[in-house]
Amino acid sequence: MVDPMLSCRVRGYGDDLCPSCSAGFPSTCERGGEEGPLLVGGRNLSRGLTIGYHRDLPGGWGTGLVAHDSQLFPVPQEMHDRVAVLVEPLSIGVHAALKAPPRPGEPVLVLGSGPIAMAAIWALRATGFEGYLVAQAKRPGEAKLARAMGADDVVQPGPEARQALVETGAMAYQPIVGPEVFSGGGFPLIYDCVGSRESLDQALRYAAPRGRVVMLGCAARIRSLDLTFLWARELEVRGFIGYGRELWRGEERHTFQVTFDLLAERPGSVDRILTHVFPLDQYREALTAAANRRLSGAMKVALAP
Repeated sequence: MVDPMLSCRVRGYGDDLCPSCSAGFPSTCERGGEEGPLLVGGRNLSRGLTIGYHRDLPGGWGTGLVAHDSQLFPVPQEMHDRVAVLVEPLSIGVHAALKAPPRPGEPVLVLGSGPIAMAAIWALRATGFEGYLVAQAKRPGEAKLARAMGADDVVQPGPEARQALVETGAMAYQPIVGPEVFSGGGFPLIYDCVGSRESLDQALRYAAPRGRVVMLGCAARIRSLDLTFLWARELEVRGFIGYGRELWRGEERHTFQVTFDLLAERPGSVDRILTHVFPLDQYREALTAAANRRLSGAMKVALAP
């Protein structure tokens, strides 16, 4: 497995690490906007954050790639490739579950129908959460997979999700202006694995007072997002990217290594997240399947060089 994030060490700074890299979190390396001392083809390593979105370090859509030895994590021999290829997305869920874990007894809501949402559900269960977990998914196949990953209930966006909120004790009110609002109840912890205006708006509205919203969806500029509930309910919003150094069972380990352990303990049906595998020369068909999930039924699509 390759951790694609470019740390100070990868950039050629040796032991002169930025605060993020020193803490073990190269996903937020603070020298991403600088050329590194490492020479590639006679010139300094270009700016950038990750293999694959980088001029000097192209990604895995080929028969090989270049990576620093600090980015490499050997896959256990007994692990099937169909599972190993999921370690990276699963680690995103594990990172969030360890850094923003549920408290005992509180219900959790996971928004999203894609691989990261499934990874978050699996990671919450794999790291020991035994409480009530509600997933919001759009299509029947995604709902079935969410249950297989560990969700207690799955609701569709709209009336079903609203009913799940009401069942937490929330009361609905229709203001003179704007959509209905809810008072009381709510979910103390919500993982937003979409990152759209709609999902963020829902997360803020569905959160309990002093609740936490975990951002795993790659939200960018969002217009017309009402932040009233952020301050009116004293909500905490935390974002996470990638993976890094985790404190796991008394030891400091990379998220990939923790995920290897969890997969050995809880293999289950996690390989069902990988729905399509295409030969490298069929990358067009792979992109088509990934882009039209409604038609293809795709969840995670992989290429086999």
